Parts: sequence; structure tokens; C-alpha cells
Amino acid sequence: MFEELQLDRRLQLSLDEMGFTDATEVQRKVVPAVLTGKDLRVSAETGSGKTLAYLIPLIQHILSTPTNRHAGTLVLILVPTRELARQVLKHCRPLLGKSPVDAQAITGGADFKYQKALLRKNPEIIIATPGRMLEHCEKGSADLASLQALVLDEADRMLDMGFREDVMKIAGYCGTRRQVLMLSATLKHKGLGAVARSLLQSPQKIAIGQVRQPHSSIFHQLILADSQEHKDKLLVALLQQGGFRRALVFGNKRATAVRLAGLLNYHKLRCGTLQGEMSTEERKHVMTQFSDGKVDIVCASDVAARGLDVKDIDLVVNYDIPHSGDDYLHRTGRTGRAGAEGLAVSFATAAQWNQTVSIERYLNLNFERRSLPGLKAKYNGPKKLKSSGKAAGSKKKRSKSAPDKSKTRRRNQKNRGKPQPANDGFAPLMKKKP
Repeated sequence: MFEELQLDRRLQLSLDEMGFTDATEVQRKVVPAVLTGKDLRVSAETGSGKTLAYLIPLIQHILSTPTNRHAGTLVLILVPTRELARQVLKHCRPLLGKSPVDAQAITGGADFKYQKALLRKNPEIIIATPGRMLEHCEKGSADLASLQALVLDEADRMLDMGFREDVMKIAGYCGTRRQVLMLSATLKHKGLGAVARSLLQSPQKIAIGQVRQPHSSIFHQLILADSQEHKDKLLVALLQQGGFRRALVFGNKRATAVRLAGLLNYHKLRCGTLQGEMSTEERKHVMTQFSDGKVDIVCASDVAARGLDVKDIDLVVNYDIPHSGDDYLHRTGRTGRAGAEGLAVSFATAAQWNQTVSIERYLNLNFERRSLPGLKAKYNGPKKLKSSGKAAGSKKKRSKSAPDKSKTRRRNQKNRGKPQPANDGFAPLMKKKP
């Protein structure tokens, strides 16, 4: 496919060196569309190759268009998390290996003055988180006047994290003659339409796969649990069985991720932690250890659910059931990438049954029931089910012999025998006694 597009020789050499031969479906559709210069709205599942789908044509445009070396930033890629910024930069730099084009990541948690020094060198491509990028724009250390392309990667996630105003303010600093690419897991996010109308002009829409479609290469299993203590035992036993190269364990809270990492390390399992309160350097250190195989397991909060692209993650464990079907998709999308098979195992207590059913219905999937030897839960699901599959509440029938509590309440007895005031509507209001 790329040979047909007649890419710049330097870019083609980089692709050859990377061993990049077969394009994915999203790349076959997005790359030619970006090269036309049109604004795009793209939706595709995680792990489908979206990042290269926009990087390749944008780099081609930079290489094929003569520009002033001191013109400032030409491509700005906004992403919701530091992890995703590093992953995009990791994909970008090999593509630039044979050319003089430079790319840098600008994210929160890193030294501001050092970033100012990087920006003074006028890197053509900047991958940034919105909060930190807006700081540089407001303080005059970023030059976006000559911007050729603005990319909003994981745009739905940025809106969920409250970055809408930051993104709109950053767009105000950009040159008016720019191409805008908006990429997300779905085109139907409630806030995307308003942002698209403000920033995109007659965008072409490209949707790969069905909305809310779980990855076909991932097996989804459910293990019922009786309590947190039971979940802890299940987690340790599951991971001690082995059979995986790298595993991600997700909790709904930062404190849960930290506690579980301590638990697994206590049981001699090589485990790291990834959560929002860690500094950029701490996160980077954990991810390097994970990529290099120095730790086999990472316990994470949802900060890692998007943008985390590490090879050979073949097991994802939802210690806590995620809050929504979309969150479930993004968590489990860390495995089964680029055609490889993966396994997603979720633990659910009685209190999480209804949430589990909601995810099944939302994603139109059926969890395979599983139990571990010697750790089968006493809880085997609700006794009564609604037609939706959720637990049916049991209404207690009142016994005829049971006393009427309304007659024994103090508030109903204290005025017994006292004359009641006439309720004619003209009596003065009664004041409460102090």
C-alpha cells in the first residue's frame, strides 16, 4: 500500500527498517484521507494501528513541503495522558530516523524550564497533554502560529477528563490554516459533536468496526468472589498459575492498585504500580521495567487503561469491575493487540453482579464462567433474576400478626388524647418550642 502512495524516500526507508509491510484496516482508510488535507473524524478500537495511521501521512506532508526551519511547531498531537504521549513519541521517532525532522513530548510532571529549552529548538512535531501545553502557550514558550495539523488523539477520553476548555484555548493559539484530525473510540460521545463543530470544517468520517464491539481476539472470563479477602486469594492463585508473559491488574482506586502490588510482591511475584499520583519519572521507570521484563505484572488504576502499548500483554485482570462498558473495553484493549490473542479475567462480588450484567448487555458479550481449584465462591449469582439478567429484589410481605409500627411510634403517641386544632386554614402558624 505505501509503495503505491509514493512516500518520501526517507520515510519509506524508515518503514522498511521497521519491517512495516502490511497496513491495518484503519491505516488503509486513514492514510490516503489525511494526505488529501481534509479534516477527519476517526473511530476505531484500541490496538488497531490508529497512531501510525496519522503519523505516516503527517510526516510525509512535512517532508514534502519546504518550510522555514524556524517556523515553529508544524504538527501538534494532543493526548489525555503522559503514558499515551510517550507511546506516540515511541512510534514517531523511528519514522523520523532517516530525516532531520524532530519530535518532542511535552507533558505535566516534567521540568518546565527544560521543556522551554526543547521548544526553543523548534521541534516540528510536539506530542503533549493539554494542561501543560496550555501553560507553554500562555507563557509564550510555544509557537503554534505556523501549525499545519492539530491532532486530538483519544478525544473522547480528553473530554471525560475535563480537558475541553484547555483544548479549545490551545486551538485559539494555532494558525487558522490547519488540518484537524479527531480520533476516538466512538464517534457518538456526547461532547465530541460540539468540539467537532468548533474546530473541524466539513470533516470526513471514518469508522472502523462496530461501536461498542469487544475485541474478537480476546477471551472474556468471569470469576465470582465472596469478599475482598476472597478476591485477594483469587488474584494471587491466578497469577501464580503463570501461563502469561505480561499481566495488567486494574483496580478502581489508586489505593487499590498500591495495595495489590504490595500483596503480589509479598507472594514473590514481580510486580510494579502505575497510578495517577506518581511523578512522570516514576511512571516512566515502571513502564521501562515492564517493557524490559524486569517486572511481569503491573497493578494500575484507570490512568493506564488508555495509551498503554506494551508488547506481549496477554492477561488483563479486572480486580474491580469497571464503572462502564467503555472503561471495560479500554482496559481489556491492552491485550489482544495487532491480531494477538489475549485473556481478560474479571472478579465480581454479589454487589457487582448488576454492573457486570450491564457491561455484558452494553457490549453484547457473554462472560465465560470460571472458578479456581479450592477457591470456588459460595456466591453463585442471585437467586432471582429480572428479564435483564440483573438481580431481582425480594419484597418482604407483612405478616398479619405483626404489630402496626405507626401506632407505636413516639411521634404518634405524644399527642394522644389532646384536642386537635381546627384545620380550617385560618389558624395561626404553630411555633416550635425551643
